[in-house]
Amino acid sequence: MLGIVESDETFFRESMKGREVSHRKAKKRGEKDKKRGISNLKIAVVVAQDRNGSVIARKAGTGRVKAEEIDTVIGEYIHPSALLCTDTATNYRKFARIKGLQHETVNERQKQRVKKGIYHIQHVNNFHNRLKTWMERFQGVATKYLDNYLYWFRWLDKGKNLAFEKQVEQMLISACQKSNYNTVQVLKSA
Repeated sequence: MLGIVESDETFFRESMKGREVSHRKAKKRGEKDKKRGISNLKIAVVVAQDRNGSVIARKAGTGRVKAEEIDTVIGEYIHPSALLCTDTATNYRKFARIKGLQHETVNERQKQRVKKGIYHIQHVNNFHNRLKTWMERFQGVATKYLDNYLYWFRWLDKGKNLAFEKQVEQMLISACQKSNYNTVQVLKSA
């Protein structure tokens, strides 16, 4: 990712669909979380997007995201000459310092949407909104599969302006580009 890279995190409820829950009381369908806001019951997804439209979205951990987790998720994708644009969270300031990146912050709590006419995180926040709207149809995704759904949404989002035939063509090309060493035997034993 080059140029101005916007980054922020969004949160999803932890879901242990089909598995034994040992670290908390199991939730019933539609039940609210015991804690409001950000807690260890929420899964953090870090999203980074440059102004060319390249997007990275991956699960980072639970609760508030640490700079080291941000580095694990997006660190290898950001070019050293890029400028990181985030909200005022200190974890991103520390991440930028670790990677040696230029860093601009936007203070949304003080209604600052754009800084110096160019720095904002509106693209990444729009991505969050589209992602959350798309995820609602699944009525909660198991946390262990969350990254797969994030990849799926990014792929759909990338081809949203293409005709259906071109989308199918891109899907076939994408499927053939990566080697798959899974055999039927491996899948049956999983």
